[in-house]
Amino acid sequence: MSARPAAAASAFEPARHADEAAMITPLDELREGREILRTEGQALLDLSRRLDASFCAAVEYLSNTRGAVIVTGIGKAGLIGQKITATLCSTGSRAYFLHPTEALHGDLGCVGPDDVILAFSNSGETAELLALLPIFEARGIPVVSVTASPVSTLGRASQVVVTMGRLHECGVQGLAPSTSTTAMLAIGDALAFVTCKRRSFSARDFARLHPAGTLGRRLTVVSEVMRKAQDVRIALETTSVRNVFIGQSRPGRRTGAVMLVDEEGLLTGIFTDSDLARLLEQKRDEQLDAPIRNVMTSRPTTISPTMLLEEVLQLFAERRLSEFPVVDESGHPVGLVDITDMIGLTPLETAAPVDPSGAGREHSPRDSASPHTITFPARTAGHSPDTKPSA
Repeated sequence: MSARPAAAASAFEPARHADEAAMITPLDELREGREILRTEGQALLDLSRRLDASFCAAVEYLSNTRGAVIVTGIGKAGLIGQKITATLCSTGSRAYFLHPTEALHGDLGCVGPDDVILAFSNSGETAELLALLPIFEARGIPVVSVTASPVSTLGRASQVVVTMGRLHECGVQGLAPSTSTTAMLAIGDALAFVTCKRRSFSARDFARLHPAGTLGRRLTVVSEVMRKAQDVRIALETTSVRNVFIGQSRPGRRTGAVMLVDEEGLLTGIFTDSDLARLLEQKRDEQLDAPIRNVMTSRPTTISPTMLLEEVLQLFAERRLSEFPVVDESGHPVGLVDITDMIGLTPLETAAPVDPSGAGREHSPRDSASPHTITFPARTAGHSPDTKPSA
């Protein structure tokens, strides 16, 4: 193990402690770091077991308010409050953070009569926060507090108290807020997410609040990003393979598949560029002038225009296919999603290599049944339901 550099004395530490600090080994640091994580983790487990009906009452206040959730706190508790404000906003609750000191200098104007206060304070005795309580009471604004003791000044002034209990702070002499702020953060998240569930806030609602970046795209619905029917190749299943490819050129970057329909315009199959290459490699030239339905993949896996891209990404990973036809409720093709459109959006934890040749599909004679649409989650054992005639 390499020698450790001597720790420099800080402006707040006497120089005589430098040699003492230099004697702490990496193993000591690792042991202490693990102990801090265990202490905070155990505190959360204990807190989860102590959670009671007051938590449900707090959720009721937050979810039923006709106004906004006004989150407040000062110091480290205030920083936790700012994070919980952001979480509430992103999960469908109108929320604002109110700094107690700024509130006493005009920011109280953001608090309306239909709002509810969510206050964070470990001690429940923070002077700046306590100064606001008579104002809230006079205006009839309910207070939900997250604090150590229900008999603290803050606890007694609250309509609901989510009690953390007395927690042992980690670190040097247990002085700096650590375990208590971890508990506040966890309780705040629990309040926000359970409130979100009570309001029936869906993934699509979440997508509307996160339109930017990769997350926003993954939560976008298929209809907003698919290649529209007029931009993809669609042909009658009775057309020959040769004529399908001769008569189906499209401007721009083309997809790797042709969707096949019957006389009523209903999707009956799909034929890919890889399928064409396979015919040529196997020297089955006679098939080029036969109806394409003889060699197409019947009953292909399809998706709905209202499906989320997040769901489609998982389907790409599970089915290992290169494209999915998009069909309406009656089975008419309205677009196509190609794997190349998903570049940069594939979740690393579920990504699987895509087999553009279609290998791995079950091969069987053409089934006359209509195509089926997968509704997420689409998990099947064994082979894909896609079927293709044998050579």
